Amino acid sequence: MKTSTMAIETTGAPSARGVLVSLSLSMLLSSLGTSIANVGLPTLAASFNATFQDVQWVVLAYLLAITALIVSVGRLGDLIGRRRLLLIGIALFTLASILCAVAPTLGLLIAARALQGSGAAIMMALTMALVGEAVPKEKLGSAMGVLGTLSAMGTCLGPTLGGVLIASVGWQGIFLINVPLGILALALAWRFLPLDRRGKRPGFDVPGTLVLVLTLLAYALAMTLGRGSFGPLNTALLLAAVLGVSVFVFIENTASSPLIKLAMLRNPVLSAGFAMSTLVTAVVMATMVVGPFYLSGALALSAASVGFAMSAGPLVAALAGVPSGRMVDQVGAHRSSLIGLVAMAAGCLILPVMPMSVGVFGYIAALVVITAGYALFQAANNTAVMTDIQPEQRGVISGLLGLSRNLGLITGASVMGAVFAFGAASSNIVQAQPEAVAQGMHMTFAVAAGLIVVAIAIGLMVLRRRR
Repeated sequence: MKTSTMAIETTGAPSARGVLVSLSLSMLLSSLGTSIANVGLPTLAASFNATFQDVQWVVLAYLLAITALIVSVGRLGDLIGRRRLLLIGIALFTLASILCAVAPTLGLLIAARALQGSGAAIMMALTMALVGEAVPKEKLGSAMGVLGTLSAMGTCLGPTLGGVLIASVGWQGIFLINVPLGILALALAWRFLPLDRRGKRPGFDVPGTLVLVLTLLAYALAMTLGRGSFGPLNTALLLAAVLGVSVFVFIENTASSPLIKLAMLRNPVLSAGFAMSTLVTAVVMATMVVGPFYLSGALALSAASVGFAMSAGPLVAALAGVPSGRMVDQVGAHRSSLIGLVAMAAGCLILPVMPMSVGVFGYIAALVVITAGYALFQAANNTAVMTDIQPEQRGVISGLLGLSRNLGLITGASVMGAVFAFGAASSNIVQAQPEAVAQGMHMTFAVAAGLIVVAIAIGLMVLRRRR
């Protein structure tokens, strides 16, 4: 049975609710895979007798695999079928989780984490594309809000669940927990996702894919190696990434079946959505990178209190996801996006100020404003980008949207961390005086507010052009 609203062939009308549940679980797994590993790094360092810099690659390998592959697997889903590829991605993620748990050496664990990240890249790239097929336009905002809620829940649950599992069954538990969840996600996707459309498919752009993967990998490594210091290797990798972009553009302009049709980036809604997503996630990353140093260094909080304050962000994101999605459906994606950005700008302006006058609760209040604004922006921006696009481009556009977020997170961790260190005028933030840490916080979130203002300007231009 073929429909005009979905580029799929089904053997019966699938349950939209069942589709959303299966895709939400995939989104939960991919975000849980990121957050749950962080809490295990000290235990892994002790178990493998490794340095902290070495075990950090357990997290970095996962993030680098997602960043490098998310666009390519999105396009591959457009070509070979999104349901088929998503099932492969869930199975790959689940198998890699088992390999992580039984890894006898740190090197094999890092390799297994890269494989797990490849599965997560498939899940991240295709969940929004498949939701765009299964959910009516007037309900797409609510569906995006649900996906945002599950993603935030994975981030929020990771540290707590990981700590419990490590204490009870050891570090292997943080990977084995993915196995039953992965099997459940696989069963739900098999049951509820509609069958892929059959027919003639264009070829896959292998040269463009290889160049893009290497370019993104070079950029991600340039931003993450050195953990704050930008040396000759970082510079060389960044130059390689710039060269890679030029080569990629040339290949895409001459390919018969390009990985990315560069002409679609002339669509102001798409290009603006990608740009705003990168800017906004860089600001969100600043709260995660700079926040712990500010809470412990300037406000003199204990480790437990720092954890409590930091958990407010993911908790608010989880609670705000569904209401944000409903607001998008009622108010409209573009207006809702601007409202979310204005809230984030206000939060960035008051975050360095309120805690110094009212303490940690002032910090939490400002963080709540930023996170609630981000939840609304994310639901609105995802809806705006994924609405009114060609069915055969949903996978690659969803992948580009995921890539824009990942690039924002990676860039935010590096650049905003460097701004914080510069503002504090200290090479060792841990030993810096409270006044210096507070000064670094002021500078960081002044820059963050500026980035949000740029995003607002982009959003206003798009809204004006639509009118």
